Amino acid sequence: MNKSVRYALLRWIDSEAGIEEITAKGAEKKVDWPRILPFVLLHLACLGVLWVGWSPVAVWTAVVLYLVRMFAITGFYHRYFSHKAFKTDRRWQFVFAVMGNASAQRGPLWWAGHHRHHHRFVDTPQDVHSPSQHGFWWSHMGWLTSRANFVTPYRYVREWSRFPELVWLNRFDTVVPILLVAVLYVFGAILGRLAPGLGTGGAQMVVWGFFISTVVLFHATCTINSLDHMIGTRRFDTPDTSRNNALLALVTLGEGWHNNHHHYAVSARQGFRWWELDLTYLLLKLLERAGVVRDLRPLPQRLRFG
Repeated sequence: MNKSVRYALLRWIDSEAGIEEITAKGAEKKVDWPRILPFVLLHLACLGVLWVGWSPVAVWTAVVLYLVRMFAITGFYHRYFSHKAFKTDRRWQFVFAVMGNASAQRGPLWWAGHHRHHHRFVDTPQDVHSPSQHGFWWSHMGWLTSRANFVTPYRYVREWSRFPELVWLNRFDTVVPILLVAVLYVFGAILGRLAPGLGTGGAQMVVWGFFISTVVLFHATCTINSLDHMIGTRRFDTPDTSRNNALLALVTLGEGWHNNHHHYAVSARQGFRWWELDLTYLLLKLLERAGVVRDLRPLPQRLRFG
């Protein structure tokens, strides 16, 4: 096994193993197949439903985990770590980083760093997931298969790099998803033994609660990079192709108001008008009342539409 493949396999667990070798220019659109094998298997594992079947409890577990992890991505990976749209204490910062990491969308520093790069170079050749520059499929998921984009751009997230727990979580970004799989299996096995009438078991709970829920969550999140720069309306004449899309806002808990976001990115609220449903913002308001978060950045007066 050559060194490049060995490092690619090691990065399944330690995302920074042999990271110094990922320096070759022109590798931006070269798929690293050994490294992305878990990503491929994640999708193929959804076919396990043909063997394990379904049950109401397994499907509802998938739905709940989709919603909880989507909120962790939109509320914390995006609005907190990427844009600092509100504040919280170190304990809750880590709790929600773990919840976001459970989505299998890499670590919080990797996610925030690449997102900040996106805003800095939006829809230019340097924007690695711009559909106008690279096409739909590459902007949606292809860029994630490129070894050039596996590296965490720490230069964009220096303020978060001072927290060793976030750096560790970012480096070993598969630990939490693996633990989630184990918990789901045990949970399903216990239910199968204690409440056989529910018709579930360990394998079924893993297929629905992790594989199916995670794949749907992944593609829903990625539509903001791809479809939300292609389909929708433009309220603001921003220097990019961002759109507002009500359907995408619904499935991503508010992220679909993307043209609003690109016009004023630091607000905790992305649905600028009263009818633009932004569930993430409403949940953040509840957490603010509960004392979990504070200082949600409001819209400036000129952008307030009710």
